[in-house]
Amino acid sequence: MTSDSSPAFIDFEASSLDLIASYPIEVGVCLPDGTLHSWLICPHVLWQDWSESAETIHGISRSRLEREGIPVREVATQLNKLQLDQVFCDAWTFDSFWLHRLFRAAGQTPSFQLESVSMLLDPGQVRQWAGIRQQVIADLGLPVHRAANDALILHKTWERVICQGETAAQ
Repeated sequence: MTSDSSPAFIDFEASSLDLIASYPIEVGVCLPDGTLHSWLICPHVLWQDWSESAETIHGISRSRLEREGIPVREVATQLNKLQLDQVFCDAWTFDSFWLHRLFRAAGQTPSFQLESVSMLLDPGQVRQWAGIRQQVIADLGLPVHRAANDALILHKTWERVICQGETAAQ
């Protein structure tokens, strides 16, 4: 398997799971070659939603975002500079909402198409995904619910699912 045939993956962490009020607080991208990029996002002035339970899960405080976060315009620009055609995620409903919210606040348009990882998989691979993902998480030993880690987990899970399919076909 070459990096040319590997997809790019994206993951967001957010202020909450409220699909009306929430906003992205961190984005991570794993490129086809496994290179990781991530940005903490400074909340836009109009973004006020905050969930203490979400903060407990991802471990990122709003005050940290205000101190260390990158402005939305810069994050959107950096994502577009990656020059990707398609990027895949595992929670399309949420991730597409947060991607749209980020780019709208930045006054920009994404230069890439966001798709669900399920578009890359056949039905058997879809059934294998969750179990293999749990194995990858255990093997990597990375904390989950951080955007770059979760994008890498998607990348490694996809590699294993595809490799198992290739092994089974031989």
